[in-house]
This record gives sequence, structure tokens and C-alpha cells, in this order.
Amino acid sequence: MKRALIITYYWPPAGGPGVQRWLKFVTYFKEFGIEPVVFIPDNPHYPLQDKSIVSEIPEGIEIIRFPIKEPYAFAKMFSKKKTNQVSSGIITNKNQSVLEKLLLWVRGNFFIPDARIGWVKPSVGFLKEYLANNDMDIVISSGPPHSLHLIAMALKKELGIKWVADFRDPWTTIHYHQSLRLNKRAQKKHLKLESQVLNNADLVVVTSSNTKKEFQKITNKPIEVISNGYDVLEKIETNLDAQFSIAHIGSLLTNRNPEILWEVLSALKDENKAFSKALLVKLVGAVSEDVLKSIAAFGLTANYKALGYVSHQEAIQIQHNSQVLLLVEMDSPETKSIIPGKLFEYVAANRPILALGPDGSDVEGILKETNSGVYFNYTDKEKLKKQLQLYYEAYLNANLNVNSQNTEKYSRRELTKSLSSLLLNIK
Repeated sequence: MKRALIITYYWPPAGGPGVQRWLKFVTYFKEFGIEPVVFIPDNPHYPLQDKSIVSEIPEGIEIIRFPIKEPYAFAKMFSKKKTNQVSSGIITNKNQSVLEKLLLWVRGNFFIPDARIGWVKPSVGFLKEYLANNDMDIVISSGPPHSLHLIAMALKKELGIKWVADFRDPWTTIHYHQSLRLNKRAQKKHLKLESQVLNNADLVVVTSSNTKKEFQKITNKPIEVISNGYDVLEKIETNLDAQFSIAHIGSLLTNRNPEILWEVLSALKDENKAFSKALLVKLVGAVSEDVLKSIAAFGLTANYKALGYVSHQEAIQIQHNSQVLLLVEMDSPETKSIIPGKLFEYVAANRPILALGPDGSDVEGILKETNSGVYFNYTDKEKLKKQLQLYYEAYLNANLNVNSQNTEKYSRRELTKSLSSLLLNIK
């Protein structure tokens, strides 16, 4: 049994997708020869909380907590809403207030690589003492926040322990990086830290092939793709919506507003009164005012239902009940390496997936591999309309189904098996 110290920021009761990856790896590790010890902040600032997933923490796992000073707690005195968005990586350039611009400038130029940089030095001291009294074979850091990689890198340099850097998202090529209003000094420091992490880790793990290609330009260290995935859950009773429902799970903000979809749905409504009565767009999670204005502008106000943030369990049930599942990514080259964790839960729900995003996205490849849905870019208006018509006709005939395949490799257990093999054979 190999012992692994996992340094992660997101842990129950954190809500959102960031917590799922390492919670599930930890759940299955022991089955494959890895004994995990989890290091987390004692008093973190989580923009979203889902207390229902606390029960999913496996029994008998050693969890080490260490205090963190959160600058976002101070920033919330000025604007709680904007602070939660910035701390979540939800950043838009449209209609920014003076306060929002100031928060971003401070965040980008004084907290490098991110607002958790103050946790690095005290955590290194604490963990050096812990490791002096506890045998450990490997350290794993998960980012973002990428500050956590700096903790592991210091332990690697000072103690010589093996280190795996896990990137749930890219670093300097993430879509919101340039929105941080970085000056030249800050940008150079980000690039330097990114290079240091990639070139000092014994193994780099990423979630997409595009991220692997990006990092291979920076380092010769081994890079492996271990995607996010889905849980094989107890049988969920599917109760399909009576209406022709299209559900989006997760934040739908200004920079991801699928106006092409609203336009197509509006046209289909105008052409078919029955379609107009049957259509229901379900939005689960945060929805920006700009998105709601677009929905209204295209005459879809009567056809949408905003459900707000729901528990992970509720989100899973909504996915199983919906006629079609909607996946939306920004139309930007920087997002082609982003594979939302919900994609794999969508696949597991076995409902048709309708995806919008940039050319060359890793999402498109997964949809084709699993035969679980169709992918469109933002110029495919007529193709999108035709696909929605096909889905609607199948819905009317009660045969709107999907025949998914090759999905087993994306189960959390199989992914943990693959990761564990890498950890057991790390050199």
C-alpha cells in the first residue's frame, strides 16, 4: 500500500464540480493500493456549498486541516456577489463596475498565482513537520487554485518526495486569465511559476488532450490524461418530463450566453405552435441578467424555468428526467481544452446531449466516442435547428433516446484504477 498526501482546496461541503474529482479518487483509492491522506484548509471560502455531499466522504480517511487566511472574506465587505463570482473564476468583461475592476486588478497583480498564495508558506512548514513524523510515498497537488502546486513543489525540493501535479483546468491559458487585468510583471510571474511547476513535478496529470498538448510545449516531464468522470449510482428511477425539456446544469453567465440557441428555438416556436407549447428550457444554477434578457428578447420567457442552485443529488435526478441535456462553452480557442465535469454525468444519465462550443474542443471527441450526443460550433445555425427538429419529432413519437457506448472508461472507479496504476509505478 502506497501512502499519498493529497493537497486540495475543494472538499465537502464545497459545492460545484471542483470538489467531485478528488472526493471520488479518495473514495476508490484503497481498492487499488493507495492509502490517501487529505490536506485541506480549515476555514475556506466556498462560493457554493452543498452539505449533502459531506455524507459521501469515505469512512476511515485521514483528513488534516490547517487554517487559511482568505482575502475574499475581506472583499465580501464591499460586494458579496462580485467576490463570490471572482473567487469562483466567474469573470466577465461586460459592464464591469469600478469596484469589480479594482477587485480583479488586486486579485491579478497582488495575489499570484491566486488569492490562496498566503496559505503556501505556513502550509509548507506545517507539512514538513507532519512528514517528519509520518511516512508518505508521494504528494499530490490539485489546482486550481494553483497556489497548492507551490506547496507541493516546496516539499519536493526540500524533502525529495515524489510529486504529482494534477491540473483540473489549465493555468495561463484558462479563458479568464487575461480578464485578471494583469500587468507585465504579473504575467511574467505566472508564466515562470507555471513552468517551474511543470518542470519540477515527477508526473503531470491533466483532464484533457488539448491541455496535454499545451503543457508539452513547456515541459518534457511525463503528462497523462485522467479525465473527470461519473459515478455508477444505485438505480435512479427516470421519470421523463412531459414537456420537451432542454436542461442546462451549472452556471450560465454572460460570456457563455448561447444566443444562437435562443434564436433557433424562437424560430421553431414561430413555425410550430405545438412546439411552442411543448418547449421547456430548464436552467439549473446561476444565470446572468444578460442571459435572461436574451431569453426575453427572443420571446422565450414563457418557455424557461430557472431552478437556481440545487444539491448534486437533485441535479443528477434532473439530468435523468430531462428530454435533452444542454452543454454550453464559450466560443473561444482558450476553452477547447475545457471538459466540464457535468459532461460525464450527462453521459451517465443516458439522455441525448446537445453541445455548443469552439472548434477543436475535446468535448466533441468524447461525444463521438460515446455516441451520446451532437456537437455544434457557433456558426452551425441551420444544423442546430435541424437537430432540434429531429429531437422534437422523436419526442412526439416517444422514442427520444440515445444509445451510448464506450462509457465504462469514464466511471470514477475505472479512472481511479488508471490513476492508481500511475502512482504505483511512478519513478
